[in-house]
Amino acid sequence: MLTTLAEKVDPKHTALVVIDMQNDFCHDDGAKAHDGADVSLVQAIVPPLQALIDGAHEAGLPVVFTQAVHNQWTDTDVRLERHRTQSPNCIEGTWGVEFYGVAPEERDMVLPKARFSAFLGTELDRAMRMRGVQTLVLTGTATSACVESTAREGFMRDYYIVVAPDACAQGDLSRHEAALRAIDGPFGVLAPSGEVLDAWAELAKPAF
Repeated sequence: MLTTLAEKVDPKHTALVVIDMQNDFCHDDGAKAHDGADVSLVQAIVPPLQALIDGAHEAGLPVVFTQAVHNQWTDTDVRLERHRTQSPNCIEGTWGVEFYGVAPEERDMVLPKARFSAFLGTELDRAMRMRGVQTLVLTGTATSACVESTAREGFMRDYYIVVAPDACAQGDLSRHEAALRAIDGPFGVLAPSGEVLDAWAELAKPAF
């Protein structure tokens, strides 16, 4: 049983998941901005998120970039009805699908997904089990949709969940904060990016 933050985020069994940092969710000209979202809130997480990505690479963690992608084969009436008052987003082959602010390296896993949870219909669980991952550090957007959905499903698949609140966001601050409250306790723990980086740095020190 892992109880402390240091135990949970030990690089030996931890992966960093960067959720849907894409133009349609983050850019001033993206779909969410056109719908009135305050994308400056999402843009503000780029520096701490990049620091986490760099720290994860340095510590040897697997890094997963999820990428929302929608097309005629993955859209359904149910999904389209829920989004009927919003601009289409992350349509396959469009600029909106491309990453914003941060980007995967060749060694990172890029995981296309068609629903909020990064587990649903993807190879995430299989890939993490193959790497011996027990803990997922979740970041990205949107906190109350894709981040929270991934946190809930990850917990129910028996992963320790750590969410960095300063490295995830959405264009509605009240929903972001409500989602963090919903995750904290029942599904995982909140740990600012600096605390996670400090834990990785401490664990990297030689024992003598």
